[in-house]
Parts: sequence; structure tokens; C-alpha cells
Amino acid sequence: MRILARFMMAATDATLFPAPVLPEIAFLGRSNVGKSSVINSLVGKKLAKTSSTPGRTRSINFYELRWAGKPRPELVFTDLPGYGYAKISREISSQWPSFIEPYLQERPCLALCLVLVDVNVPPQESDLQLAGFLRSTGRPFLIVGTKADRPSANELRKSLDALAKQYPDARIVPYSATKATGQDELWQEIRSAAHKNLPAVRYEPGQRA
Repeated sequence: MRILARFMMAATDATLFPAPVLPEIAFLGRSNVGKSSVINSLVGKKLAKTSSTPGRTRSINFYELRWAGKPRPELVFTDLPGYGYAKISREISSQWPSFIEPYLQERPCLALCLVLVDVNVPPQESDLQLAGFLRSTGRPFLIVGTKADRPSANELRKSLDALAKQYPDARIVPYSATKATGQDELWQEIRSAAHKNLPAVRYEPGQRA
């Protein structure tokens, strides 16, 4: 089904978040993991900006999704600032308490966190720390192994085995934004999580959180 998606807003302060009306799916990962490419491949259009310079996203970007033929939007994607890139990691880390931590800890409509990791790179400490943080908040999360089209089948299997050892309690979906590998499975996870976490409270249009 065709998806109609639009950019809603960028927020760098918790007071500026849009009202928690729809289930939200958060995309998190290192600065060069390909978050924008994954988002764009899921919606079938260039929605999130991609860049050859890691760490360009410094805000939480909100994107509203509606299925063609449906009268109202059903879902929101949120693209969070990347981490782990030497030139910007300190700046991003300093921003976490002001709006990223409140979003992950307190956002009532956050249905699922997608932790994106590059299957071509050994598990990174920063990714493990993020998973630990999400566990501590009780947030459901899924590991998305990006750039899964690059390694050979044998190398990919070894990489996924290594990820399974590092994240024994998490589901892992290998994904290729280029070849759409894993797209159907990832959409199933997203739709299932969104359906389970429909907000009980509705807000008037224009109302903020």
C-alpha cells in the first residue's frame, strides 16, 4: 500500500514535542549507520535527508505517515540524533538530558525503538549502552542490522550470530535499504507495535505535549 509521508517538525526541547496523538516509532543509531536511508526505503520516498557527513541530525525529526485511501494519519516516525562519531559525540551527549532522554523515558506514545547497527562493523560499546538504557526504561526495542546487502551470505550469518550473542533478549532484523531486504518483516514489527500502543487519550489539533 502506498504511504503518504510528510515532515512535521524538528524539536530540540521537550516542550516543543508535538502532542502525543499517534503511535511513534523511534530510529536510533550511530551517526553513519544509515538511519535516513532506512526511513526513506520504508516510506518509498526521500523523506529524511541523507548526508555523507555523519552527525548532521541534531534534533528529533518527526514524520507523519498516512496510508493512501485512509482519511487520517496512523503513525509517526521519529529520527533521533546519531551518536558515536568522534567530531560530534560530545555535543550530542550533552544534549541527551535536555530532550533525548525525556523523549525516550517519558513519551507516552512511543511504541517501539529501532536500534540500527551496521552488520559490517563489530558490535560497538555505544550501541550496547543504548540497548542497556532502553532496557532500564522498559522500552521495547528491535535491532535492525543495516547494510545487509554488503557482506557475503557467510559473513552476514557470522555477523548476525555475533549480534545475537550481544543482544540475547532482542529480535534482530537484517535490512538493506538498497535492496529492500527485510522490509516486509520490519513493517510487520512496526505495525504490530503501533497497534498495541495506540494512545488512549486524544488531543486537539495543534496542542503540544
